[in-house]
Amino acid sequence: MLGPVVAGLWGTLLPSFGHLPAAGLTGPSLDPFRDLFAWAGLPRAVLLSLTTGILATLISLSIVVLITAGWSGTRPFRALERLLSPLLSVPHAAAAFGLAFLIAPSGWIARVLSPAVTGWYRPPDLLIVQDTWGLAMTAGLVVKEVPFLLLITLAALGQTDARRSVTIAQALGYGRLTGWLKTVFPRVYAQIRPPVYVVLAYAMSVVDVAVILGPNTPPPLSVQIVKWMSDPDLAMRLKAASGALLQLALVIGALVFWRLGEILVARLGRRWIATGARGRCDGVVAGAALGLGAVSALAVLLGLAVLAVWSVAGFWSFPEMLPDQFTWRNWLRHGPGTLDALGETALIAVTVAFAAMFLTIGCLEAEYRYGLRISRRGIWLLYLPLLIPQTAFLPGLQTLLLNMGADIGRGPVMLAHLVFVLPYVFLSLADPFRAWDARMGTIAAALGASPSAVLWRVRLPMLLRPVLTALAVGVAVSVGQYLPTLLIGGGRVATLTTEAVALASGGDRRAIGVYGLMQTGTALVPFALALLIPALVWRNRKGLRYG
Repeated sequence: MLGPVVAGLWGTLLPSFGHLPAAGLTGPSLDPFRDLFAWAGLPRAVLLSLTTGILATLISLSIVVLITAGWSGTRPFRALERLLSPLLSVPHAAAAFGLAFLIAPSGWIARVLSPAVTGWYRPPDLLIVQDTWGLAMTAGLVVKEVPFLLLITLAALGQTDARRSVTIAQALGYGRLTGWLKTVFPRVYAQIRPPVYVVLAYAMSVVDVAVILGPNTPPPLSVQIVKWMSDPDLAMRLKAASGALLQLALVIGALVFWRLGEILVARLGRRWIATGARGRCDGVVAGAALGLGAVSALAVLLGLAVLAVWSVAGFWSFPEMLPDQFTWRNWLRHGPGTLDALGETALIAVTVAFAAMFLTIGCLEAEYRYGLRISRRGIWLLYLPLLIPQTAFLPGLQTLLLNMGADIGRGPVMLAHLVFVLPYVFLSLADPFRAWDARMGTIAAALGASPSAVLWRVRLPMLLRPVLTALAVGVAVSVGQYLPTLLIGGGRVATLTTEAVALASGGDRRAIGVYGLMQTGTALVPFALALLIPALVWRNRKGLRYG
């Protein structure tokens, strides 16, 4: 995990100080930083990166914590749990497009309310999508990060004995939500801290969502870095490298700021616990949290619905709620391009997911056979590629690959995807793998099975559902990778994600609908198979514990 990250950072560090032999430039020099700080849009771009990242993380975490505190174990909470897989599988770009088609001045919400409620017969002249303050971008990040953090929180709950803690707190007169926050939340947050940091780092440096929903005059710093990297003038790479180092410094600063906030909240929380407040407003707060969670889920689902409508829409004038006619012409027009991109996307995603699964099973099996245990430091190392902004090391990795003469194409793109897919696959499979009842292996060994036979003929078949789910997660993560495909592929590897984001500047909603749905379907099908295959394989073994 360290290799590509360190190599990429080194490849970014050298050009940032004026050393780029490919362009005939040798350092050291501070001119790239002078050019960067001379850019008039820098203060605004930095502010956008900081505010959208911190605000999106704070809102997402608050919604997840309050929903879990107020509703875990109830019927509405179980309904949200069932929506997790579909919501998680939707790529960020598709969710961003769907949200844009919902909230735009000519979007579905405005059409539903017009003209009866708003009185609009034409789309209003309002800057909603790509607004100056990045509010639409923040909303797009929130609707995608809430399902991710909720999944991580649910996994952590199983190790905190939450139900008994809340029962004791309620017996002492505490409300459900207050009792959970005072007794369970500190233990849960200690386990979900690394994923929260990942969300913060990602939200501050995301590119595809920023291109679709973020402002463009100026854009967030990450988007501007990519623009400089794509400039035909090689000297602009120096400016991009200095901007990438600034992005890394901003993320580190934000993480330090968040850590200081954790210390402050912990101190205030201990005082709050000592007051003995029982929580008189628990019902109101829990209801508001559930409402926000439902809105977040509906935003993704309705966004997919409006993408589907646009993909088959004929003439559709404002303020009509539905098109005058439905047609397959859009799919026929964009079919050849989408099929080519689909094939490229599926090949990369499946290959990378299986490679990540092979490495993950090898690591976990080594833990089991040799009595090893990953340390806390090892966990942080696993999260390292997700904590460092992609814009900080991918440009450098691209430069190093070019200097080494490596061909820009599918192979390097797969290696770049693997850096980001492997952590998610490992984290998805690690807990089920370690929780497997080792007595099954002892029985198999007593019957003469070798360690490899125990793995392939006993353990993995019993863990079929977790293995397939981890593979589905790996495929979904690979499908959604935009920047690694764009930079490492040199623009020559066309996937559904890169093609969909490229359409953002064109404004062809019908084409975006086609590509957005294809992208979502590619990520969703593996999750459906992860549920269907175990049900078919173990249909005659209902009592199988891990089926």
